[in-house]
Amino acid sequence: MRRRPSGSGEDEDGSKSATPSMPEKREKSMEMTPTKDTSRAGKQSLKPPDHRTSRESRRSTTQEQRAPWPQSVVSSASVEKTSLGGQLQSKEAPDGAAEQHRHNRGRMLSPWRCSFLTLATSACSILLLLAIVHSFLTRQLDPKGCAMSYMRPAFAHLSDFDTEHTRFASKYSLYLYREGGVDEDTRVKGVPVLFIPGNAGSYKQMRPIAAEAAHYFHDVLREDSAAMVGGKRPLDFFTVDFNEELTAFHGQTLLDQADYLNEAIAYILALYHTPQRSLRDSGLPDPKSVIILGHSMGGVVARAMLRMPNFQEKSINTIVTLSAPHARPPVSFDAEMVATYNDLNTFWRESYSVASSDGNPLADVTLVSVAGGGLDTMIPSEYSSLTSLVPDTHGFTVFTSSIPNVWTGMDHLAIMWCDQFRKALVRAIFDVVDARRSSQTRVQPQRIAALRRRLLTGMESVVEKAALEQEPTTFLSLEHSFTTMMSHGERLSLRSIGSSGKTKAHVMPVPSQPASEGGKFTLLTDQKLDAGDDDGSIAVFLCSVSPPPSGASVLSYQMNIDIASASTSGSTRLACKNAAVDVSLLPASTNESVNAFDQAQPFSYLQYEVSDIADNQFIAVIEKTSEPADGWLMAEFSTAKDSSILVSRGHHQLIMSGLRRKLPFTRPMMMELKIPEVHSTLFAYRLSIDRHPCEGGASESFAPLLRQYIQEPYESKYFVNTRGGNINVHGISPYMPPPLSGGGASEGLSLQLWTDPTCNSTVKVTLSVDMLGSAGKLVMRYRTVFAAFPVLVVAIVLRKQFKVYDTTGVFMSFSQSMDHCLRTSLPTIFTALTFLCVALSKATRGPWSRHWLSASTGTTDQSIDFTMNDLLLGTSDPFFWFLVPLFGLISVGICIVVNYVALILTNMLEIAYTRLRACISRTDDSRRLASSFTNSTTQQRLYTTGVLLLLVATVIPYQFAYLVLCLVQIATCIRALRTTRDAASGQNYNLCNYTHATLLLMLWILPLNLPVLTVWMHNLSVHWLTSFSTHHNLLCILPIIMLVETQSMGNMVPRVTSRIRFLTNTLMFALALYAAIYGVTYAYRLHYLVNALCAWLFFIHLSSSNGSLSLARLSQHIPGVGSHTTKKRP
Repeated sequence: MRRRPSGSGEDEDGSKSATPSMPEKREKSMEMTPTKDTSRAGKQSLKPPDHRTSRESRRSTTQEQRAPWPQSVVSSASVEKTSLGGQLQSKEAPDGAAEQHRHNRGRMLSPWRCSFLTLATSACSILLLLAIVHSFLTRQLDPKGCAMSYMRPAFAHLSDFDTEHTRFASKYSLYLYREGGVDEDTRVKGVPVLFIPGNAGSYKQMRPIAAEAAHYFHDVLREDSAAMVGGKRPLDFFTVDFNEELTAFHGQTLLDQADYLNEAIAYILALYHTPQRSLRDSGLPDPKSVIILGHSMGGVVARAMLRMPNFQEKSINTIVTLSAPHARPPVSFDAEMVATYNDLNTFWRESYSVASSDGNPLADVTLVSVAGGGLDTMIPSEYSSLTSLVPDTHGFTVFTSSIPNVWTGMDHLAIMWCDQFRKALVRAIFDVVDARRSSQTRVQPQRIAALRRRLLTGMESVVEKAALEQEPTTFLSLEHSFTTMMSHGERLSLRSIGSSGKTKAHVMPVPSQPASEGGKFTLLTDQKLDAGDDDGSIAVFLCSVSPPPSGASVLSYQMNIDIASASTSGSTRLACKNAAVDVSLLPASTNESVNAFDQAQPFSYLQYEVSDIADNQFIAVIEKTSEPADGWLMAEFSTAKDSSILVSRGHHQLIMSGLRRKLPFTRPMMMELKIPEVHSTLFAYRLSIDRHPCEGGASESFAPLLRQYIQEPYESKYFVNTRGGNINVHGISPYMPPPLSGGGASEGLSLQLWTDPTCNSTVKVTLSVDMLGSAGKLVMRYRTVFAAFPVLVVAIVLRKQFKVYDTTGVFMSFSQSMDHCLRTSLPTIFTALTFLCVALSKATRGPWSRHWLSASTGTTDQSIDFTMNDLLLGTSDPFFWFLVPLFGLISVGICIVVNYVALILTNMLEIAYTRLRACISRTDDSRRLASSFTNSTTQQRLYTTGVLLLLVATVIPYQFAYLVLCLVQIATCIRALRTTRDAASGQNYNLCNYTHATLLLMLWILPLNLPVLTVWMHNLSVHWLTSFSTHHNLLCILPIIMLVETQSMGNMVPRVTSRIRFLTNTLMFALALYAAIYGVTYAYRLHYLVNALCAWLFFIHLSSSNGSLSLARLSQHIPGVGSHTTKKRP
């Protein structure tokens, strides 16, 4: 006897069975017809239920006769294993065994059954997910300190930039900003700056920055004759209205914007050549370059402009981006977006790899990326890093919490209006402006140096010490009888300024290098240092004993203090450099301080390596005021041994026991703890500082001040009046490419602690891992994991359903299949993926793997593989192996919940569908059942499919067709459910479970298609009807259309019992494996794999109705399949 190709669910041995809900409806088994020399089983006919019409019965029988499947012949005495573990059923089986068989069969078919294991897994995964989200929303949050900004905006629409200049003129618009009450003339007059909004951004977002630039020039620079002579001119801010386009979701949109902006730059530069449109000084050259300011994806568009064919050479030389994801795309759902990023980043890397600047198209380009930090919940701030793209000679990344006088993090939108930051940014832009040059900016080395001095703390190693490069400009004549000479190693501590009532000098000798290897000179005061314009009460000079150069000013300070060591009378003449140009500003830390961004006069801090100032013999600290004033100053030389502590502790040790250090009371003013192993963005820490009262009850000059920092990207956070706080860094992050230099992405965490050294009290520092706070860090770094791992789970569950169906004829429900997989395949797969994760993380560090990769890619062993972190968890640290089973468990729970939510919705819609039909037509049950899957003819369906394909090929993207197919599949599930309730047969249950499983798979692929669909709908809303050329490929949607259409006609997938069924299992397993390994980095390919799977399933459907495409014939060409025969058992 043959198995039914339609998968009706009857027993293969012909025994009687019944469904759980309709036990009275039994199927009659037919006699077995033997065949000779063939692997096909004989045909089996069934008595249709009483409510079916004879026409339907004949149609079902005809369909079964057209399904020649390669199957094994079994005797009447053969037995069949159920999918629940080998329960046997035969004709002679007792009633108890038959009842058990029916119970197991009903349990497989029921979609609502939920075992304790499934329930426990769901509860555990949901609790874990809620804990992670709760941690993300409530723990390890940085304080918000942005002040509101105000402006009086006015926008002049440049309407003559029309279709004669660009084909996008009907879609985009160009505007010129003017500040009301300051500059209302719409003629250009200064240096052009172009603002590029980001994803769904408005052209009006640049108002705060443009308004600050107008006020700063009008109130400050215009009155500064030196600045005007130096080429400072007002900034002409241009901005582009992209109609709040969703750039982050669509690669072609990004390229369209870049194309439009290059044409806009050509138009902007032409305005300065038009006399009636320009008020520019006649003595200045016409601009040939535009400064670019980009927010979010606008920063990526700015980099893409230099890659476009219509880019005008040297029209861009300075780019400042705000919260822009340079390193990798925010989402990988669009193939063209991923390809654009790969091409763009490769172009920038290869350009800077050229040894000669003549062959580097980006040799004159300076790129600065500013990140908002932990408050930015739109994109991970480490995506703003340029370490993998630009060398430090041409760009850097800085966090807003590091910028002097800003000292606060900010979210994705606040970075555009934050008052403290806009002031710092505008001054940085003016620092690089030089209207005397046609490029409108200073030369490239001067630009990068100016931006570093303005935006970095000044304590970074890349920041040049300007005083060291200068020639002596000040000549000090110090009377020996009125000068204090400090001894070697003596600390200068001034509790009040000008307390002696007269000007005083303190001279500190610079120690020799061998005696202070790795030593530092540090000076901290709450006073402003005099930069030579008599605006400070303290002056600090680097001095040498030498005659003054010609043209140097001579300052004579009369002192009345005797020097005990002075053996002769007279004076000492010192040639000096003013050190005020190298001052670093630190947030004020007093006993009343709360946050670093509090409105208070900042501290002035100087720090020099002893090796850098070895050419100078003395450091002179001058108290210029002759009247007592509140203030303090402390300065000292310290050795590396006394001021720096290296902590060698890994993740395991920090988790188990934390870190505890006791700083002695004889410590220097500045102590530094370096912890190289603390560099991951996935860990959060709690820092506690326990300081004891000062000795003798004395008061502190200042409260302890803490700075946490990493070197690259440049991120610093300050904790004033500190007793501890939350520590988290943006160093090494998942899926981030390695740095361009090839070294480590971060040197680890460093903690700088400033305390009053005269207090003579001990300080205890404790650092521990915040486990709950660390859980919240997973949200930003692994959001897209939950678009890939659930596809793995669904593919494995669907594979189990087909495996059982091909074996037993029962297409088990998704919930029952999930329960089986939780006991068998899913734990095995997640365990294997965990070992694979560890193996990959170790392999990326070994020389043999680098050699293998270089051989496979055609590069050298020294080449950097920028895709090394694209796999699985995206990290080369094996410590995070536990994330694979964690994400797997959460994904399983999400899939279970989505399954039952889909069941509830389809059942509710089925009830509404039934009642609606009852209201429209009052017919008997047989006609109602017959019409469930016969609402349209074959010609109508072919017409509908053809129209859909035509629209995909011409007008709509295939993502829209996919959304339509999901809706059609929901309707198919509703009708299958209606049919099952009308006639609870095994065949109907199989069809219901089959369509439901297909729907779940399609629903998990739907989010990958929605972003592009959203972009297309947005274009329609702005009347832009140009189609997406990359999204009209019929092959990307045709198999899914055919499969959904086939299921909508009520056709159940035929069973495959030959070895060809392993191809189905292989395709589903490949889909699951790819979703786990590459699903995060290349998520868009999951659609293609599901499309291929649908093509195979449609081929199985097609082979059941077309003899020429029969799998039986196909199996004849496979060794060991077509010639296989099975003997009858006696």
